[in-house]
Amino acid sequence: MKVKVITSNPGKVAEYRKAFEGLGLEMEHLRLPYDEVQTSDLEEVVSKGMDEIVAKGVEDFIIDDSGLFIDALKGFPGVWSAYAQKTIGNQGILKLMEGVEDRGAEFRCCIGCCIGGRRIIVLGRSRGYIGTEARGAEGFGYDPIFYTDGGLSFAEIPLDEKNAISHRGDAVKKLEKELRSAGII
Repeated sequence: MKVKVITSNPGKVAEYRKAFEGLGLEMEHLRLPYDEVQTSDLEEVVSKGMDEIVAKGVEDFIIDDSGLFIDALKGFPGVWSAYAQKTIGNQGILKLMEGVEDRGAEFRCCIGCCIGGRRIIVLGRSRGYIGTEARGAEGFGYDPIFYTDGGLSFAEIPLDEKNAISHRGDAVKKLEKELRSAGII
């Protein structure tokens, strides 16, 4: 079965292809703009996006909204992570964190899936911390500054290993469970 991954980010598509390998789902990249509501709730952003995509007549798709929620910054950049990445980037986040002791952070990924008319929304999380420097060449976005308990940034970890511990990997596991329960895979 072909499932459209609706995103402008090819890195997400690669992660989905790898995660769903061998499950009978072929991930196809589709660039289809849709409005992202301005709210602090990832699930609301995904739900409204799904409504719009379904209204356009698209079937069998996955969308997601992810964010980096930094404890000391009261959850910033959160749902505005993509905007913050484009405007201040990783160096801007590191500058905001200069001299901050509490470097705890959490990546969250909300996946919305519509397959065969069934609608599923799941939320995945990955705890870590903001490093003091950007390291690594893998991944995308905030990966070089988000560190795991093992002391490596997400950008230093091979994709298989990252998928096993990341927010998107956690959400994919939950989605796979829901798809199995529904008899879709």
